[in-house]
Amino acid sequence: MEFKKNSLREKIRRGETVLGTALYSFSPALIELAGYTGLDFCRIDNEHAWRQDESGENMIRAGLLAGICPLMRVDRDNPYLVRKALEAGAGGVIVPHVHDRKDAEAIVQAAKFPPFGKRGYGGLCLSGQWGVNGGVEWMEWSNAETLVIPMIEDISAIPHLDGILATEGVDAVFFGPADFSVSAGVPLQTGHEKVMTGLRKAIEAANKHGKFVIFPGAGFPQWETVHKCKELGVHAIELGHDVTILRAVWAKTIQALKTGPGGA
Repeated sequence: MEFKKNSLREKIRRGETVLGTALYSFSPALIELAGYTGLDFCRIDNEHAWRQDESGENMIRAGLLAGICPLMRVDRDNPYLVRKALEAGAGGVIVPHVHDRKDAEAIVQAAKFPPFGKRGYGGLCLSGQWGVNGGVEWMEWSNAETLVIPMIEDISAIPHLDGILATEGVDAVFFGPADFSVSAGVPLQTGHEKVMTGLRKAIEAANKHGKFVIFPGAGFPQWETVHKCKELGVHAIELGHDVTILRAVWAKTIQALKTGPGGA
């Protein structure tokens, strides 16, 4: 079987603005739906949504089937989760609360096979096609195609942006506005100037090093935020989460039905 190019990486290389979403419910059907509707990537959350069983692999498998790039967010300070996510077939790993270059280098070491990292070999997995093609070619493909994405979500990381994005093997950063706002002293004011200043600095550093920023700044139904993100220079935009999108639709529908067509 042929090892395919990472679709998200290729679209970014072509200068496209890519759109994605996030899933907390661990439903394979939903990631399939996201792919079939034309979204480019999906963040499968395994930081706040607790799943360390076969459901994560089933999500990734469904995403690959639907042609969407599945990114797995894992807890930090556990390099084995990085390896396991990539073995399960994730197109990339997102690691929260990266503070400096040392943190970024540790993620690369966990994600890459030697000589670029220290990842242990294990080809009997979905990514290695269960050992059928889990040899040297697979190792080289994994080193070249899977994405390493640290999260910038602490104001203390801002002075270290250049070092983080200069780290060989880091492909992008994910800017987390909620935690960033908390660390900046303006809790959950994600549109605050302190947060936007941090985002602009992340974009500037990413552009300097030929990399990109993912920003979850376009929650349903605030689609005008997409255009603002594009104007700022964000190349990968998350369009809300499965839970928040469904919540918004239900709440809006219930309100409309209760008030009636006249709004009474």
